[in-house]
Amino acid sequence: MIEVRGLKKSIRNGNTTVEILKHIDLLIPAGQFVAIMGASGSGKSTLLGLLAGLDSPTEGEVLIDGTEISHLTEDELAEVRGRKLGFVFQSFQLIPTLTALENVLLPHELNGSGDGRAAASALLRSVGLADRMHHYPIQLSGGEQQRVALARAFVMQPPIIFADEPTGNLDSENGAHILDLLLQRNRASGATLVLVTHDAQVSSHADRRIVLRDGTIVEDQMQRPA
Repeated sequence: MIEVRGLKKSIRNGNTTVEILKHIDLLIPAGQFVAIMGASGSGKSTLLGLLAGLDSPTEGEVLIDGTEISHLTEDELAEVRGRKLGFVFQSFQLIPTLTALENVLLPHELNGSGDGRAAASALLRSVGLADRMHHYPIQLSGGEQQRVALARAFVMQPPIIFADEPTGNLDSENGAHILDLLLQRNRASGATLVLVTHDAQVSSHADRRIVLRDGTIVEDQMQRPA
């Protein structure tokens, strides 16, 4: 489902080149739950952004379900992201002028066909927000906002879900709830789940744990049978 070949990412800082990712080779099969860990600055969020097509590598290739995305045009990349990928951010990234229902509907309106309102409403009910559909983000708690973000990521039923520290801004109770919802989606629909976290408790639920250090993979361990 996800294949990475010789991936490198560097940036220029004055006269200096900073290598963020040095050489990454990676294969993630369909349906696997992978936790990516590492200290701050190890490159884990950069790697996730490259896998999701939110950034371009300096060298190497990223293939999503057989499609090489690293050199697609923005329109082609938007098509892949819209239909194959769901993304959950640590900071929620909800649009403040849209209600919870409208935020969840947005990917469907951009990439789907027909009326997605029934599916969006059902997803909000499934994450426990039946009575909050018409509230704006400012009227929701942090845990509720993250549940809206999850429903938004799920609305197109993408085969791959990326999550960047989805529990990082939440208390332990809300964080556990968010993790449970992600696990349910992974197990019920067979969606591939790639999650960046610094929390060992969160990573313990993954099928596989990958640890980055200084832009390279230093550990790649199966925690459950393939």
